[in-house]
Amino acid sequence: MKQSLRLGLSLQLRMTPQLQQAIRLLQLSSLELEQEIQETLYNNPLLEVDEQAEIELPEQPEPNAAESDADDEPDEIREPEFMSLRDASSHQGDYDDNADIEDTHSQSLQEYLLWQLNLTSLTPLDYRIGEIIIDAIDASGFLSVELSDILAALPDQDVAEEDVVAVLHRIQRFDPPGVAARSLNECLLVQLDLLDRSDPAVEVARAILERYLDLLPKTDVQSLAKRMRRAADEVEAGMGLLRSLNPKPGYNWGSESADYIVPDLILVKLHGRWQVSLNSLIQTRLRVNPEYASMARQAEEPGTKEYLRTHLQEARWFIRSLESRNDTLLRVGRAIVDHQSDFFEQGAEAMRPLILRDLAEKLELHESTISRATSHKYLMSPRGMFELKYFFSSQLSTTTGGEASSTAIRALISRLIKAENPRKPLSDSQLTSMIEEHGIQVARRTIAKYRELEGIPPSSERKRISVV
Repeated sequence: MKQSLRLGLSLQLRMTPQLQQAIRLLQLSSLELEQEIQETLYNNPLLEVDEQAEIELPEQPEPNAAESDADDEPDEIREPEFMSLRDASSHQGDYDDNADIEDTHSQSLQEYLLWQLNLTSLTPLDYRIGEIIIDAIDASGFLSVELSDILAALPDQDVAEEDVVAVLHRIQRFDPPGVAARSLNECLLVQLDLLDRSDPAVEVARAILERYLDLLPKTDVQSLAKRMRRAADEVEAGMGLLRSLNPKPGYNWGSESADYIVPDLILVKLHGRWQVSLNSLIQTRLRVNPEYASMARQAEEPGTKEYLRTHLQEARWFIRSLESRNDTLLRVGRAIVDHQSDFFEQGAEAMRPLILRDLAEKLELHESTISRATSHKYLMSPRGMFELKYFFSSQLSTTTGGEASSTAIRALISRLIKAENPRKPLSDSQLTSMIEEHGIQVARRTIAKYRELEGIPPSSERKRISVV
């Protein structure tokens, strides 16, 4: 075969360092991005925070002449929040600034119990027993060792089992009540002891715990009332009291630090229109240091010139990558709000189907870019804080030829179950028929799957839970 030379053109896609950096910044959460910015500022002397940069506010469209003066104000604006994942579903009340209150949730359960032990009048031996008991409490708040093990830890002390039990009972009445219990029954009985014993419900609840606890999973209120020879409403009141007790006193405690959610986007309604903007409180504005930039152009020494020019280029790349990230995030956020505007007006049942490909085609971006822009990014809205991925869901067909979001169907299932008769809970087949009346075609097994995703037990267990 004769060798020869040929000329040809080929097209290859290569990721430049700047593109790689932009992609990496896009997938970072707000807190991770702030750490990345601080690290870059530390390593690049040509990069600095722009203290004079103006904070961008949401766009405010010009009001129409027909609009009233009341429309000049936003319908509702929430201050951007830094919300703990552990406390996202509940907000504690404000304390008196002058009150000397221990911040118990910054402590571990053992530290909090030891703090209470120090405030208790005990002999040195009883205090030592208390320390051993507290050290043996597990994450759920129960005592993880036998009393004989506690006695074995005090070989040089003249101590009887009754002494250990006496200290154990003292600790069980610490906060949270029922901690250091040896069983669920003991844990709940301790909590009942702290309630008003003149309340008939307390008496009934105690009788159930002491004599009928094993019957609860298989017995309804009527049968239990006959066994106890009490009225059904009295038994139901006692069971309601039991449900209000804490079966795991140590469950909400932990020494680990809390994770926090910082909203990347803020949604407000201005003049009847939804407006999306970047959270200005976490936007760090950067610029190239003008003095160092001038030195990079005028430097004559080769080593200094190369050092300054390299860092100058890296600083410009980083600023452009940040701008690209913010622009992409804002475009994605606005497209999501535009598509799911009914959700913000009416709630989860109005959620529309949305997949990554739909948004990618609309914004002319790759699906992987949409995925990066929505992972670990949060939107603060008048309805609460949501991860952007929450607004994506699969679709089911309707009898009218349209489509329904799986999120909307799950919300509808929850609403129907909340409104059901607790003595005759709805079966999955009944839920299927009721949802079909809303024009949505869905199989019974799909209903069962969505119900489980919502953490709702089947009808047989709901009946037991609702009456127990």
